[in-house]
Amino acid sequence: MSGHFQPRCRPPVGLVRPVAVDPAGRSGPTRRQAQGRRWRRTTEGHYVPVDGTIDCFEQRVLEQSIRLPPGGAVTGRAALRLAGAAFFDGIAPDGRTPLPVPLVVPPTSRIRSTPESVVSREPLLADEMTLLHGIPATVPVRALFDEVRLLGAREGTVAVDMTAAAVLVSCRELGDYLDRHRRWRRSAVVEQALRYASEESASPGESRMRLLWVVDARLPRPLVNQPVFDDRGRLLGVADLLDPVAGVVGEYDGSSHRTARRHAADVGREHGMRQAGLEYFTVTGPDLGDAVRVVERMCCTRARALARPGRRGWTLEPPEGWVPFETAADRLDRRDWLRARDAGA
Repeated sequence: MSGHFQPRCRPPVGLVRPVAVDPAGRSGPTRRQAQGRRWRRTTEGHYVPVDGTIDCFEQRVLEQSIRLPPGGAVTGRAALRLAGAAFFDGIAPDGRTPLPVPLVVPPTSRIRSTPESVVSREPLLADEMTLLHGIPATVPVRALFDEVRLLGAREGTVAVDMTAAAVLVSCRELGDYLDRHRRWRRSAVVEQALRYASEESASPGESRMRLLWVVDARLPRPLVNQPVFDDRGRLLGVADLLDPVAGVVGEYDGSSHRTARRHAADVGREHGMRQAGLEYFTVTGPDLGDAVRVVERMCCTRARALARPGRRGWTLEPPEGWVPFETAADRLDRRDWLRARDAGA
C-alpha cells in the first residue's frame, strides 16, 4: 500500500483577492504604484501586493476567477482542488510546469483563453454551480467530467482515481453524468477513463503503474491494494497491484519509501511474499517515464511467476475475525447510500 500521499488537502488560508487600480490609492494601487515592484498584475486591470501573497494553486484560481462573467465558474482541476482533492495542485506531472486554470463560461461570453487560464463555452446549469471559498465553482462531478476531457484518457484515469480517493466523486456517479452528456465534446474520453479507473487506488503513482500494466503491457486487470495472507492467516502485506492468477505483486515505491524504517519494512514484506510463492516487482517514480523498461520488467516477472513450480503459500481469504481496511470505495458507497436515503425521505 502506498506511503504518505494524502488524497485530501486542507482548505486554503490567506488568499488575497485582486483589486483594481484606484486613483486615490485607497481600495487598490494607484496607476503608478501598480507599475512598481510592490504590486503584481494578475489579470487585466487587477493586481495583488507582492508581499503577503502566497504562492499556491488556490491563489492562482482566485486570481483567474476575476475574469468570470455572470453564469461562469472555475471548473476541472481548479474546482476539484477547492473542494479538497489534493492531487489537483495545478502542476503538470513533470513537477514543474504550472497548469492553466479551467474556466467555463456561457456561450455568449467573449473572454478568451490565456496562458494562465483555459476557457470552455458550454451550458452550465444552476445546480452544477456552487461557491467554494468565495469562488464560483462547478460541483465535483461536473468538474471531474470537464477535467478528464481536458487531460485525455490516460491522465484522466488518474484524475478519476484521485477524485475517488478524496471521496468526492464515485465512478458510478461520473458514469451516470456521462450517460446524460454523451453528445458533449470529447465525452468518449471520459468513457475510456472510466474503463480503467479504480476507486481502490491510493496514490497517483499507483494509478500510473496500473495503467502501464493494463494498457501498455496488455496484462489482465489486477486487484488493487489487496490484502494478502499466508497459509496460517497472517497478513503478508497489502499489494498495490496483484495478479491473482500468476501470483505477481507490483509495488509502487514513492518518495515516502526512502526512509530507513520504511525501506526496512518494504524489504521485509517483499521477503515474506516471495517466501509464500509470490513473484514481486517494484516501480519507482522515475521509472514511470520509461514505459518500455517497466513493461519489460512486468512481463518478465509474470512469465517467471507462471513458470515457477512449488507450493502456493498465500491466499486472499482473510482469517476469522479479520477486520477489513476501510477504503475510499467503502466511503463512497456509504456516502451514496446516505444520499439515496435522504432523497427518499
